[in-house]
Amino acid sequence: MTLRIAMWSGPRNISTAMMRSFGNRADTRVVDEPFYAAYLAATGLDHPMREAVLAAQPQDWAQVVAELDALEGPVVYEKHMTHHMLPAFGLGWMKERRNAFLVRDPAEALASYAVKRGEVTLDDIGVVRQRELFEREADRLGQAPPVVRGADVLADPEGTLRRLCERLGIVFTSDMLSWPAGRRDSDGVWAPAWYDAVERSTGFARPENAEPRPLSAELRRIADAARPHYEALARYRL
Repeated sequence: MTLRIAMWSGPRNISTAMMRSFGNRADTRVVDEPFYAAYLAATGLDHPMREAVLAAQPQDWAQVVAELDALEGPVVYEKHMTHHMLPAFGLGWMKERRNAFLVRDPAEALASYAVKRGEVTLDDIGVVRQRELFEREADRLGQAPPVVRGADVLADPEGTLRRLCERLGIVFTSDMLSWPAGRRDSDGVWAPAWYDAVERSTGFARPENAEPRPLSAELRRIADAARPHYEALARYRL
C-alpha cells in the first residue's frame, strides 16, 4: 500500500530542498507542484515560463488528482504550493494523504519572492490559504497536523526531520540529510527560473547571504497582514 505525503508550503521556503531530502530516500518518489498548470490556467496569471508550465501538466484539477492517485511506491511525496489550491479545486483527496505544513516567516518569504517577481500580493505567498488548509485538516484529524518551520530544518536538519518522520509514520533515514547537486527528472519544467540555488545544494544550509533584504512599505504591509496566519501555524511547529 502506498503512503502518500502532501507537504503544503508557500513559495520561497525550503520546499524544493525538502523535496530533495525526501527524494533521496530509497523508498520515495517525489512530485513537484502538480497543480501549477491548473492554477495558471484558472487564474490567467503571468508567471515565469508560463507557457512551458501549461504545456507540461494537466490544466484540470480533477485530472491532476487522478494522476497523483495512480502513482505507486512505498512512499509518494507531493510538494504542493498552498496558493495553487484555488477555492474551485476540490479538496476531498487530502484525506487520503498525510498532510504536513512547511512555514516561513512572511517577511523573509516576501524579501526572497520579490527578487523573482516585481509585484507581489498577499495571495502570492499562500499563507492565508495555508492556514485554511491547516485548520481544515486539524478539524478532520481532531488535532494539529505536523508543522515544520524551514528555519528549524536549517538549524537542526536531523532532529527536525526525525520528528517529522515520526509524525508521518515513516522511519527517518540519514539519506535525507544530503543529496547530489544538480537537476532531477522529477523537477518541474519551471526549474530554470526558480531552482538555481537548490541545484547547487548538497544538503540543508542557509544561503551565504542569509540576511533578508529590507522590505518596501508595501511589502511590509503585506508581511504584517500575513503574520497572524503564519503565527497560527508556527505555534504548532515540531
